[in-house]
Amino acid sequence: MSKLRFRVVESAFKKKATAVEVPAERPSEYFAKYVFNREKMFKYLPSAVFAKLVDSMDNGAPLDRSIADQVATGMKKWATELGVTHYTHWFQPLTEGTAEKHDAFVEHDGKGGMIEEFAGKLLVQQEPDASSFPNGGIRNTFEARGYSAWDPSSPVFIVDDTLCIPTVFIAYTGESLDYKAPLLKSLSAVNKAALDVCHYFNPEVKKIITYLGWEQEYFLVDEGLYAARPDLLLTGRTLMGHEASKNQQLEDHYFGAIPSRVAEFMKDIEIQSLELGIPLKTRHNEVAPNQFEFAPIYEECNLAVDHNMLLMSLMKRVARVHGFRVLLHEKPFKGVNGSGKHNNWSLGTDTGLLLMSPGKTPEDNLRFITFIVNTLMAVYKHNGLLKASIMSATNAHRLGANEAPPAIISSFLGKQLTQVLNHMEESESNDLVSLRGKTGLKLDIPQIPELLIDNTDRNRTSPFAFTGNRFEFRAAGSQANSSSAMIALNSAMAEQLTIFKKDVDTLIAKGEPKISAIIEIIRKYIKECKPIRFDGNGYSEEWKAEAKKRGLDCETSCPIVFDNYLKPETIAMFESTGVMNRKELKARNEVKWDMYTKKIQIEARVLGDLAMNHIIPVATEYQSKLIDNVYKMKSLFPTDKAEKLSCENIKLIEEIAERTIFITEHVNKMVEMRKVVNKIECEREKAIAYHDKIAPMLEEIRYHIDKLELIVDNQMWPLPKYRELLFIR
Repeated sequence: MSKLRFRVVESAFKKKATAVEVPAERPSEYFAKYVFNREKMFKYLPSAVFAKLVDSMDNGAPLDRSIADQVATGMKKWATELGVTHYTHWFQPLTEGTAEKHDAFVEHDGKGGMIEEFAGKLLVQQEPDASSFPNGGIRNTFEARGYSAWDPSSPVFIVDDTLCIPTVFIAYTGESLDYKAPLLKSLSAVNKAALDVCHYFNPEVKKIITYLGWEQEYFLVDEGLYAARPDLLLTGRTLMGHEASKNQQLEDHYFGAIPSRVAEFMKDIEIQSLELGIPLKTRHNEVAPNQFEFAPIYEECNLAVDHNMLLMSLMKRVARVHGFRVLLHEKPFKGVNGSGKHNNWSLGTDTGLLLMSPGKTPEDNLRFITFIVNTLMAVYKHNGLLKASIMSATNAHRLGANEAPPAIISSFLGKQLTQVLNHMEESESNDLVSLRGKTGLKLDIPQIPELLIDNTDRNRTSPFAFTGNRFEFRAAGSQANSSSAMIALNSAMAEQLTIFKKDVDTLIAKGEPKISAIIEIIRKYIKECKPIRFDGNGYSEEWKAEAKKRGLDCETSCPIVFDNYLKPETIAMFESTGVMNRKELKARNEVKWDMYTKKIQIEARVLGDLAMNHIIPVATEYQSKLIDNVYKMKSLFPTDKAEKLSCENIKLIEEIAERTIFITEHVNKMVEMRKVVNKIECEREKAIAYHDKIAPMLEEIRYHIDKLELIVDNQMWPLPKYRELLFIR
């Protein structure tokens, strides 16, 4: 195995950048080349069909199935002109990835031959096996039927020779089995609730749009080095490995010059992403060695999620072309930064207003404050749920470390916005609103400059920070489907805005002027949600104690954090907004607990195998060499001198023996403990047992393996070390 390590290290050092051919056209000319967007729809569809499809996309109008055949015909004509031979319903099951089944454009012609055909019924709906995907008990193995149904709001696209149709995935009995269906429902809910509130200020607005801009962090590792690390191959992270002498302490990688091999990979990704309509804009080195980031221009939330899922798939495929493997695990390497996926979330209107952005008039600024405070209220009421929405077995390694937000949800606002809210809280309502004759209303709210987006400082320890015209939900993990966080956030916001509207209308019905009623409720909310506001150091022990005192959710056990999905207030929130019901929430938690258990279980098996079959044999072999050396010293020198010269080797022999004994005993203990825990039938209790009893053993065993790495002859060590994984590019 050590020979393999040195072969792949040598090979990795010799690799050169794979040159990427840049299209002759400008990016604007090949953007969305492989997307059936409005331009292609207009060209390939009859005008009446085009109008109905656009109405469905823009306004959520029900799509008349009678036009499906004409849409399918137009799609097929466009696709076949580009060499497409197959189609697939592309959906996002609860596996955190995407799923697809490719079918050819062929049917029997009734004469013993075949014809190329793509009927509307195949576009609109298909029947994947629902029992073969995580469903939390909603479907039994013998009850396999589920439906994938076309989502017209996300455009169809082409990958290689396949037409990919974004779809939702639901059970035969109607429950959602994916991320897209509840995301679309949450977007509809927040549109309705926010629209009602927006009409207090701008009655001409007809639609509220939820925007999302994600920041995708990732690591790149040479493919040969990756293949020589079974833990990376099977779990996505290194289960052992001592820190390199140099890692990120010099802070010289962040925004540094991009290595040539990586630059060509990035260029390739950018070109293919733009051709698929993904508006990538930013690429750069991240903090840790061999860590990087992509970020797009923000988009409508549903489309942004689809584009991120597509990008992650594309990154894995393109990396192979350049001799890399992409690591999307949140913490692939101990001792250096992990990877997240910051979700920049905001609301806007069909008229171009950004509701999270201050305006030029006092009325505009009151609208801005209204949406900011309601967001804070939603986050405060459901801070535990928001944490559960981004929690996973993999992201738990990252949260609370020095590069990631803590496992306590709080919101950073910055000095200026904090002063505004404090002023409103401390003033009387009558002092904030005064009439000035016929010149209109004067709102005594400190003027919020248009340059607020530049005046808001950054707090990297805040999980939910206001950054000028949006909130940045930083706690999401790098390999997560952003829908999980967005479903929780949109639903909480929809519920809160509905409550706000009811509270304001109640005061108006009592004779209170509209502006006064809004301000009175806002002042009440500012006081109520104050515990969620925190501008200090989220890593400090003082904050943990303070957060607990404030009543925020401070739980760190991943399986227990998932309980937030089944709290009465959470179920009431999801059901009142029409996003999910109790049965769906319970099923999803069953999936989350089961997924947590399986990931820790796989890691335990892999670590046990590597410890016993790779590490122990090498350590013992090196120990034997030391023993042989000690005996030879005794035969060569007088006893006293031999003992003096061999004392350090004897210490190493003893240390190796102690550590290998510990590793062996604890691997065996871990195996026996798994047998006991696996008998637990309740998925929640089993996940908790894996968290409390199995996961700590992984770290205990790793500690001793990492110590052996420092002792054993480098020429004998079988696995690529951190210095090789992180610094060979």
